[in-house]
Amino acid sequence: MKITIIGTGYVGLVTGTCFAEFGHHVTCVDNDESKIDKLTHGVIPIYEPGLNTMVAKNVAEGRLKFSQQLGESVAETEAVFLAVGTPSSRRGDGYADLSYIFEAAREIAPLLQGYTVIVDKSTVPVGTARQVARIIHELNPTADFDVASNPEFLREGAAITDFMRPDRVVIGVESARAEEVLRAIYHPLYLQETPIVQTDIETAELTKYAANAFLATKISFINEIALLCDSIGADVVALAKGIGMDGRIGKKFLHPGPGYGGSCFPKDTLALMRVAQEHGQNLRIVEATVEVNAAQKAKMVKKIRDGLGGSEAGKTIAVLGLTFKPETDDMRDAPAITILPALLERGAIIRAHDPEGMEEAKKYLPENMIYVENAYEACIDADAIILMTEWNQYRALDLDKIGSLMKTKVLIDLRNVYEPQRLRKKGFAYTGVGRS
Repeated sequence: MKITIIGTGYVGLVTGTCFAEFGHHVTCVDNDESKIDKLTHGVIPIYEPGLNTMVAKNVAEGRLKFSQQLGESVAETEAVFLAVGTPSSRRGDGYADLSYIFEAAREIAPLLQGYTVIVDKSTVPVGTARQVARIIHELNPTADFDVASNPEFLREGAAITDFMRPDRVVIGVESARAEEVLRAIYHPLYLQETPIVQTDIETAELTKYAANAFLATKISFINEIALLCDSIGADVVALAKGIGMDGRIGKKFLHPGPGYGGSCFPKDTLALMRVAQEHGQNLRIVEATVEVNAAQKAKMVKKIRDGLGGSEAGKTIAVLGLTFKPETDDMRDAPAITILPALLERGAIIRAHDPEGMEEAKKYLPENMIYVENAYEACIDADAIILMTEWNQYRALDLDKIGSLMKTKVLIDLRNVYEPQRLRKKGFAYTGVGRS
């Protein structure tokens, strides 16, 4: 099939590339000339393991191309996927900014020829698809089209696997024709027996928000339990294993840390709360999840300060990991953005390393941050190490070498990567999250 993807950000680029891998002919369109020029020349603007290889393969085989021009692509396409950004409103009120979605709808409306399915791939509030349909109807009353919802469930760092071998595909449709087109697009997943969850449009739109809010709730729950473990001397890692083996609970997202971040959970929980309020409902569990997450980041600052003996002033701190999670360069709402400025303001000297995120980090963190080439360089003359993001290359550090480089052997492990007893046998003062 011929497919157009509008937007070459994280979701659009992964979606378009994976559809091309399915065998479809895909044009990814973006009005950012610089981004399209880079993609055309094989430069991938985001870090996602395996994506550069898959892009290059499908471009070479003629199934994937990039363009600034919508006209020819939309006129020949059977489905147009809207994969533009829907960030939180600058007003800070939780509303999703849908201006890019609506602008895309206005641009494609006069270009439609023949039956076309317009698919919301971006994460959007309930009712967005109907607004997109209204815009297109107003601008092109004779257009033959349907609007559908097909939310994405991609984890940064594992997006290709998530797309090619998904737990499920959710499609929200109102017509048999739209259903037929979407099922044909995803037919390559048939042999894997991937479940297709077909719903009405509003249910599909809400499903993405509900899924992310539930996962965020699990994170905030285990973070609160970790604080209780700190208070009573229990081990949250063993506790999480004990409850996660219950099939009704599951072990995923029960890893305590400095709070969730990234492009999805923070904005999607706020947007879901706003949708509920507009319909006269209060999602008290989701509200508590957001509050706990904000408090967790502040409490990590105190944990670090306590680990440094009560003050960070004049202390040199090695920070390992800056991105909100491993295997991505995404710094959006990363805990580091809240935690590290608070330490710098109190006189800390921070030497930081991240395998992929340092250039992005410079856009979000104070200028007096020091960035180094590797974890060991960060540890030179350090008074403490903060393990902020659990990249694989930080999981098996040479502790003897690190200890010889540091001024004082203090490790504040905000991801519980290391075993406390092992570190203490090596002479480190160890602080974890919910374990003593």
